[in-house]
Amino acid sequence: MRLAKYLAQTGLCSRRAATRYIRDGLITIEGRIANHIDTVTLIETPQGMQSSERLTFDGAPISAVEEKEYWVFHKAVGTDSRLLIDDPSSLLHLLPSTPRLYPVGRLDKDSRGLLLLTNDGELTQTLMHPDFGHSKIYHVRVDRDFDDNFLQAMAQGVSYRDVTTLPCTLTRLAKDQFEITLTQGLNRQIRRMSQALGFKVIDLKRVKIQSLALGDLEEGEMRQLTSSELINLKSALE
Repeated sequence: MRLAKYLAQTGLCSRRAATRYIRDGLITIEGRIANHIDTVTLIETPQGMQSSERLTFDGAPISAVEEKEYWVFHKAVGTDSRLLIDDPSSLLHLLPSTPRLYPVGRLDKDSRGLLLLTNDGELTQTLMHPDFGHSKIYHVRVDRDFDDNFLQAMAQGVSYRDVTTLPCTLTRLAKDQFEITLTQGLNRQIRRMSQALGFKVIDLKRVKIQSLALGDLEEGEMRQLTSSELINLKSALE
């Protein structure tokens, strides 16, 4: 098995992050710095399927392949989605020590709502890759009432800085609120789209990723996906 794929399956990180770790010299195999063409041989151990080669990440041994876990988390405003041990606001401090879960994508610190947490690197890679164009739905409130021209302009795509966003779907929820479905994942995209049209986002909540909905989960709480939720999510990615 390719090294990056194995690292993702252990729950250490996504495959994309594994590629970065290898590039940055953080992974060793049998005592030497690993490279991108390295492969590993899997053996069955009491801890699970594991590489027969000795692997480390930043000097620490890499554990066996974990049983895959899938959780929904309702992130509150003020929680940083990045897993930073020295940051007291980091999501890292709200997660269990085992299994090692990490978020599929991020939500800005000043945004709230649905985060998918998993140790399934393959699923993460599929959901994160820009070529797949998976949908995410947000409920947004801006600083004043808007007319239908605003909705139409947002839906057609907005130019800001050096990008023009792809067309998207919008629905009015209230005089100052709308629902938006995106298939892009640009940094602070909704906020910058709104700002380019003269509006400021004052509340942004992600409510759905593909078929997976936040539902009535309270802020700061997490729960495992049901079997049907997981089946539907994976089916939508095929």
